[in-house]
Amino acid sequence: MRKRIRLGFNIDHVATVRNARGDDYPSPINAAIIAQKNGADSITVHLREDRRHIRDHDLTELKKKIKIPINLEMALTHEMLQIALKLKPKYVCIVPEKRKEVTTEGGLNLNYKKNYLKKVINLLKNKNIKVSLFIEPDLKTVHLAKELGSDNIELHTGKYCKFFREKNNLNIKKEFLKIKNSAKLAHTLNWCSRWTWFELSNFKKNIRD
Repeated sequence: MRKRIRLGFNIDHVATVRNARGDDYPSPINAAIIAQKNGADSITVHLREDRRHIRDHDLTELKKKIKIPINLEMALTHEMLQIALKLKPKYVCIVPEKRKEVTTEGGLNLNYKKNYLKKVINLLKNKNIKVSLFIEPDLKTVHLAKELGSDNIELHTGKYCKFFREKNNLNIKKEFLKIKNSAKLAHTLNWCSRWTWFELSNFKKNIRD
Protein backbone atom coordinates (compact mmCIF):
# COMPACT_ATOMS: atom_id res chain seq x y z
CA MET A 1 0.00 0.00 0.00
CA ARG A 2 1.37 3.39 -0.99
CA LYS A 3 1.91 6.02 1.62
CA ARG A 4 0.04 9.26 1.24
CA ILE A 5 2.01 11.99 -0.53
CA ARG A 6 2.88 14.70 1.98
CA LEU A 7 2.50 18.33 0.97
CA GLY A 8 4.79 21.08 2.22
CA PHE A 9 3.55 24.61 1.49
CA ASN A 10 6.10 27.37 0.84
CA ILE A 11 5.01 30.88 1.93
CA ASP A 12 8.17 32.77 0.92
CA HIS A 13 6.69 34.70 -1.97
CA VAL A 14 3.61 35.74 -0.06
CA ALA A 15 6.16 37.57 2.07
CA THR A 16 7.91 38.86 -1.07
CA VAL A 17 4.70 40.57 -2.21
CA ARG A 18 4.09 41.96 1.28
CA ASN A 19 7.59 43.41 1.45
CA ALA A 20 7.30 44.93 -2.03
CA ARG A 21 4.12 46.72 -0.91
CA GLY A 22 5.78 48.01 2.26
CA ASP A 23 2.76 46.89 4.27
CA ASP A 24 1.66 43.95 6.41
CA TYR A 25 -0.54 42.51 3.66
CA PRO A 26 -0.66 39.88 2.24
CA SER A 27 0.25 38.04 5.41
CA PRO A 28 2.47 34.96 5.07
CA ILE A 29 1.22 33.85 8.49
CA ASN A 30 -2.40 33.89 7.28
CA ALA A 31 -1.30 31.98 4.19
CA ALA A 32 0.26 29.34 6.43
CA ILE A 33 -2.90 29.10 8.54
CA ILE A 34 -5.04 28.68 5.40
CA ALA A 35 -2.67 25.98 4.12
CA GLN A 36 -2.85 24.20 7.48
CA LYS A 37 -6.67 24.29 7.49
CA ASN A 38 -6.73 22.81 3.99
CA GLY A 39 -4.49 19.84 4.74
CA ALA A 40 -0.88 20.94 4.27
CA ASP A 41 1.53 18.73 6.20
CA SER A 42 4.24 21.35 6.78
CA ILE A 43 5.16 24.96 6.09
CA THR A 44 8.44 25.81 4.33
CA VAL A 45 10.21 29.14 4.80
CA HIS A 46 13.61 30.32 3.63
CA LEU A 47 15.12 32.92 5.92
CA ARG A 48 17.68 34.51 3.64
CA GLU A 49 20.57 36.57 4.94
CA ASP A 50 19.16 39.68 3.22
CA ARG A 51 15.62 38.99 4.54
CA ARG A 52 14.16 39.57 1.08
CA HIS A 53 10.98 37.68 1.90
CA ILE A 54 10.57 35.85 5.23
CA ARG A 55 11.76 37.92 8.19
CA ASP A 56 12.68 37.02 11.74
CA HIS A 57 9.35 38.07 13.25
CA ASP A 58 7.55 35.82 10.74
CA LEU A 59 9.33 32.81 12.22
CA THR A 60 8.26 33.77 15.73
CA GLU A 61 4.63 34.19 14.66
CA LEU A 62 4.63 30.93 12.72
CA LYS A 63 5.92 29.05 15.73
CA LYS A 64 3.10 30.52 17.84
CA LYS A 65 0.22 30.14 15.41
CA ILE A 66 0.59 26.94 13.43
CA LYS A 67 0.55 23.37 14.66
CA ILE A 68 2.02 21.59 11.64
CA PRO A 69 5.81 21.30 11.34
CA ILE A 70 8.02 24.13 10.08
CA ASN A 71 10.70 23.36 7.50
CA LEU A 72 13.33 26.10 7.76
CA GLU A 73 15.58 26.54 4.74
CA MET A 74 18.83 28.27 5.67
CA ALA A 75 22.35 29.02 4.53
CA LEU A 76 25.37 27.47 6.22
CA THR A 77 26.21 30.43 8.46
CA HIS A 78 26.69 30.96 12.18
CA GLU A 79 23.82 33.47 12.28
CA MET A 80 21.34 31.05 10.71
CA LEU A 81 22.51 28.22 12.92
CA GLN A 82 21.80 30.26 16.05
CA ILE A 83 18.34 31.19 14.76
CA ALA A 84 17.53 27.55 14.01
CA LEU A 85 18.74 26.37 17.42
CA LYS A 86 16.55 28.98 19.10
CA LEU A 87 13.46 28.39 16.93
CA LYS A 88 13.75 24.58 16.99
CA PRO A 89 11.70 23.82 13.86
CA LYS A 90 11.01 20.18 13.16
CA TYR A 91 13.02 20.33 9.95
CA VAL A 92 15.97 22.31 8.64
CA CYS A 93 17.11 22.18 5.02
CA ILE A 94 20.59 23.60 4.44
CA VAL A 95 20.79 25.33 1.08
CA PRO A 96 23.38 27.31 -0.88
CA GLU A 97 22.74 31.04 -1.03
CA LYS A 98 23.90 33.85 -3.30
CA ARG A 99 22.87 37.46 -2.75
CA LYS A 100 22.19 38.15 -6.45
CA GLU A 101 20.16 35.04 -7.25
CA VAL A 102 16.38 35.29 -7.61
CA THR A 103 15.90 31.74 -6.36
CA THR A 104 18.24 28.93 -5.34
CA GLU A 105 20.27 28.11 -8.43
CA GLY A 106 21.94 24.81 -7.55
CA GLY A 107 22.80 22.26 -4.93
CA LEU A 108 25.22 22.54 -2.02
CA ASN A 109 28.91 21.85 -2.55
CA LEU A 110 29.29 19.34 0.26
CA ASN A 111 33.07 19.46 0.10
CA TYR A 112 33.11 23.19 0.88
CA LYS A 113 33.51 23.71 4.64
CA LYS A 114 32.86 20.00 4.99
CA ASN A 115 33.91 19.78 8.65
CA TYR A 116 31.81 22.81 9.58
CA LEU A 117 28.82 21.38 7.73
CA LYS A 118 29.13 18.14 9.67
CA LYS A 119 29.37 20.10 12.93
CA VAL A 120 26.25 22.12 12.08
CA ILE A 121 24.32 18.95 11.22
CA ASN A 122 25.27 17.40 14.57
CA LEU A 123 24.35 20.54 16.53
CA LEU A 124 20.91 20.64 14.90
CA LYS A 125 20.28 16.94 15.39
CA ASN A 126 21.24 17.25 19.06
CA LYS A 127 18.20 19.56 19.36
CA ASN A 128 16.00 16.89 17.72
CA ILE A 129 15.85 18.84 14.46
CA LYS A 130 15.79 16.67 11.35
CA VAL A 131 18.33 17.90 8.80
CA SER A 132 18.21 17.67 5.03
CA LEU A 133 20.70 18.91 2.44
CA PHE A 134 19.73 20.53 -0.86
CA ILE A 135 21.97 18.79 -3.40
CA GLU A 136 22.44 18.08 -7.08
CA PRO A 137 21.12 14.72 -8.32
CA ASP A 138 24.47 12.95 -8.22
CA LEU A 139 25.20 9.53 -6.68
CA LYS A 140 28.52 10.52 -5.08
CA THR A 141 26.87 13.56 -3.53
CA VAL A 142 24.03 11.42 -2.15
CA HIS A 143 26.55 9.10 -0.50
CA LEU A 144 28.50 12.05 0.91
CA ALA A 145 25.32 13.58 2.35
CA LYS A 146 24.70 10.30 4.18
CA GLU A 147 28.29 10.21 5.48
CA LEU A 148 27.89 13.73 6.85
CA GLY A 149 24.94 12.62 8.94
CA SER A 150 22.05 14.21 7.07
CA ASP A 151 18.62 12.73 7.82
CA ASN A 152 17.37 13.35 4.30
CA ILE A 153 18.07 15.10 1.03
CA GLU A 154 16.27 17.47 -1.30
CA LEU A 155 17.18 17.16 -4.97
CA HIS A 156 17.74 20.24 -7.13
CA THR A 157 15.73 19.81 -10.34
CA GLY A 158 16.53 23.17 -11.93
CA LYS A 159 18.46 21.69 -14.86
CA TYR A 160 15.59 19.35 -15.66
CA CYS A 161 13.16 22.28 -15.67
CA LYS A 162 15.46 24.29 -17.94
CA PHE A 163 15.73 21.46 -20.46
CA PHE A 164 11.97 20.90 -20.28
CA ARG A 165 11.28 24.55 -21.13
CA GLU A 166 13.75 24.32 -24.01
CA LYS A 167 12.11 21.06 -25.19
CA ASN A 168 15.57 19.51 -25.20
CA ASN A 169 14.35 15.91 -25.12
CA LEU A 170 17.78 14.27 -25.03
CA ASN A 171 18.93 16.21 -22.00
CA ILE A 172 15.48 15.95 -20.37
CA LYS A 173 15.90 12.17 -20.31
CA LYS A 174 19.51 12.33 -19.13
CA GLU A 175 18.68 14.70 -16.29
CA PHE A 176 15.61 12.75 -15.29
CA LEU A 177 17.74 9.60 -15.06
CA LYS A 178 20.07 11.39 -12.64
CA ILE A 179 17.10 12.45 -10.49
CA LYS A 180 15.59 8.97 -10.60
CA ASN A 181 18.81 7.18 -9.69
CA SER A 182 19.61 9.63 -6.89
CA ALA A 183 16.12 9.18 -5.42
CA LYS A 184 16.38 5.40 -5.68
CA LEU A 185 19.76 5.42 -3.95
CA ALA A 186 18.42 7.63 -1.17
CA HIS A 187 15.50 5.24 -0.78
CA THR A 188 17.83 2.24 -0.42
CA LEU A 189 19.73 4.20 2.25
CA ASN A 190 16.45 4.40 4.23
CA TRP A 191 16.16 8.10 3.57
CA CYS A 192 13.51 9.34 1.20
CA SER A 193 10.00 8.34 2.18
CA ARG A 194 8.06 6.47 -0.46
CA TRP A 195 5.99 9.47 -1.44
CA THR A 196 9.14 11.02 -2.95
CA TRP A 197 9.73 8.00 -5.11
CA PHE A 198 6.12 7.74 -6.23
CA GLU A 199 6.10 11.43 -7.06
CA LEU A 200 9.13 10.93 -9.28
CA SER A 201 7.50 7.89 -10.88
CA ASN A 202 4.52 10.06 -11.85
CA PHE A 203 6.97 12.73 -13.00
CA LYS A 204 8.41 10.24 -15.45
CA LYS A 205 5.01 9.74 -17.12
CA ASN A 206 5.07 13.38 -18.21
CA ILE A 207 8.20 12.93 -20.31
CA ARG A 208 7.45 12.81 -24.01
CA ASP A 209 9.64 11.09 -26.59
